[in-house]
Amino acid sequence: MSVFVTGTDTGCGKTYISSAILRALAGDGLRVVGMKPVATGAEIIDGQLRNDDVDQLAAASNVAVAETARNAYLFEPPASPHIAAAAAGVVITTKTIIRAYHECAAAADFVVVEGVGGWQVPLCETETVGGLAAALELPVLLVVGIKLGCINHGLLSAGAISASSAPLCGWIANVLEPDLYALDAVVATLEARISAPLLGVVGWQDDSPAQGAARQLAADLLHPDRVHGS
Repeated sequence: MSVFVTGTDTGCGKTYISSAILRALAGDGLRVVGMKPVATGAEIIDGQLRNDDVDQLAAASNVAVAETARNAYLFEPPASPHIAAAAAGVVITTKTIIRAYHECAAAADFVVVEGVGGWQVPLCETETVGGLAAALELPVLLVVGIKLGCINHGLLSAGAISASSAPLCGWIANVLEPDLYALDAVVATLEARISAPLLGVVGWQDDSPAQGAARQLAADLLHPDRVHGS
C-alpha cells in the first residue's frame, strides 16, 4: 500500500506527518519507505546537495533504496519546482518519478510519497503535483496547516483533489498557530465541509496525535470499506 501526502501550502507540516506515518508503521513491523520525488530548497553539505525534508523521510524509513528512487529531482533554489528546474535546465517528468516509485514499492510494504508545496503547484509546463498523484494512482492524504486563513486554503485544496481522479482518503489538521482564535471551531468548520474523514488533530509540537493519526490512516487504507462506508 501507499499514500500520497499533499498539503494546503509549503510549511503546513507534510514532512512532519509523513515521517510520523512512517515511524508508526515501522513500529508495527512493516517495511516502509518515504520518498519525496521533487524537492527544492537544498544546501551543499560535505560536497553533496541535501534537503532536510528528504533526509527526515529517509531517517523515518527502515528500508534502504537508492537515493535517486527516494528523491528523483533535487534543486538548490527555494522556489516552485518548475522555476527551479528551468533554472537548472531540467524538465521534470512523471515517467521518471513513476519509475522511482515502483523501485520503492518493490522494496517495501508501504510507501509514503510526499508532494512538494500544494496540490496545484506546477512541476513543469504541463504537469502539476495533483497530476503526479493521479498518475501514480495513489490515495491522497491532505495536511491542512491550521492557522489564520486555513479554512479557505483547506476547502480549496480538498475541492481540487475531489475534482480530480485521485481519491481523497482523509485529512489531518496540523495546528501551526496554537493561539488561533476559536481553533476548535475552525477545525469543526473544515470537518463539516470536507467530505473525506478527519483522521486526527495534531497539536502544536505534540507527536503522539500524529502517531495515532498515522495508524488510523494505515488501517483505513488497508480496509478501504471503513473510509467509504461501504
